Amino acid sequence: MGAQAMTPAEFDLLTEFATAREREILEAVALHGTQRRAAEVLGVSKSAVSNAFDHARKRAARKGHAPGHFVSGVAPGYLMGKVTVQRAKDGAVERTWERQSPEQAAQQEALRAGLEAMAAELPRVKPRRPAANDDAYSSHLMACYPIGDAHIGMMSWPEETGEAWDLKQAERLHCTAMARLVEMAPACEEAVVVNLGDFLHADNMEGVTTRSGHRLDMDSRYAKMARVAVLTLRTMIDTALTKHKRVRVINAVGNHDDTGSLWLSICLAHAYENEPRVVVDASPTPCHYIRHGATLVGVHHGHSIKPERLPGVMATDRAEDWGQTRHRYWWMGHVHHQSVQKDHPGVSVESFRTLAAKDAYATWGGYRAPRDMKVILLHDQHGEVGRYTVTPEMLAEVA
Repeated sequence: MGAQAMTPAEFDLLTEFATAREREILEAVALHGTQRRAAEVLGVSKSAVSNAFDHARKRAARKGHAPGHFVSGVAPGYLMGKVTVQRAKDGAVERTWERQSPEQAAQQEALRAGLEAMAAELPRVKPRRPAANDDAYSSHLMACYPIGDAHIGMMSWPEETGEAWDLKQAERLHCTAMARLVEMAPACEEAVVVNLGDFLHADNMEGVTTRSGHRLDMDSRYAKMARVAVLTLRTMIDTALTKHKRVRVINAVGNHDDTGSLWLSICLAHAYENEPRVVVDASPTPCHYIRHGATLVGVHHGHSIKPERLPGVMATDRAEDWGQTRHRYWWMGHVHHQSVQKDHPGVSVESFRTLAAKDAYATWGGYRAPRDMKVILLHDQHGEVGRYTVTPEMLAEVA
C-alpha cells in the first residue's frame, strides 16, 4: 500500500491504534511514499510493514472503525453483511452499498476485556473447609452435574404451552434439582458442574436471537435475568461444595447466550477467586474437556459442530489424553431431548434434556421432550458407572 492510498484521516486513525513500532513504520511509509521504500529505510521486510498496517486496522475495527476505502473484500477485522445493489433499466450495476460489521471474535475480545475490568471489584467468596475428612471422599469417582439448556429468563404461558416457566420457576427448580442430586450422589473428591449452554434465554436487551433475529418470550428485564442466573448457578455450586471436596465449573457457549456465557464465567471466576475448592473455567472456547483417569469427556453446546464430527475434534484437540484414556464421551445440550449415547469410533455422543418448560415456539413446533436433570458418576478406570435422574414431578413437593 503506497502513501497515495492512505489519506491523512486514515493515517491519523491508524496511528491512534498503532503500537510505538507500528507508528514508526506508518510514519516511514507516509514520509517515503511506498511500503517497499519504507522497508528499505527501516531495514525490515516488506511483510513487516504490511503487518503493521493490518494489525493497526484490526485494532481500529475492534473499536468500530474501518479505515480506508476497500474496492473489494472486507476491511481487516470485519465481516461482510447485507449488500444492496442498484441496477439501471438495462440491468447494469450502477451502485452497490456494502454493510460490514466487526467480526464476532473481535467483538468478544473487546467485551471480554471490559468484563474482566468490571468484575475485578466483585466481592469474593470466603474459603470454606470441606464438610468431611479427606478419607470420607472417594478419589476414584467423579460426580458430574450436566445442566441442560436452563433458559433462565424465558417466559412460558401455561394456557398456551401447558407448562409455566418464569424467573422464579427457573431458579427454584434448578436449585431444588441440584440439592436432590447432590443428596443422591456419593461424596467424591472431584465434582464438575457442567452448564451445557443456553443457561440464559436471551443475549441482549431486545430479547431477540443474535443470528436470526427471532423474537423470544422474555420474563422481565435483562438485568433481572442476569441477576437470577448468577444467583442460581452460585447456589448450585455452593450446594455441590457441601458434598464434594473440589468443584470445577464449566459454562459452554450456547446459541442463546454467546456473550452471556462469557460474563457468567468471568463473574463466577472472580467471585470464587479466593475459594481454592472451586475452579471456574473461564475460557471462551466452544469445546471444554474433563479428564478423570482413563475417562475423557468433551463438552459442547451442539449448535456449531455436528455430532458426527465431534470424535475427530476430540482426537485432535486432546491427542495425548485420547491416547491415555479408554472411556470417552461427548455431552451436548441444544436439542432439549436426550439422545441415548450414540457410539462412534472411540467415543460416544449424548445430548441431555432440560428442566425448562416449553416456550411458544417449541409448543407450536410440536416439541414434546420430557424434562429432567442428572448426576453422572465417572470412575477413573471404568468410565461411567452410574447416574441418577430427577424430574419436575419428583421435585414438586420439596420445591
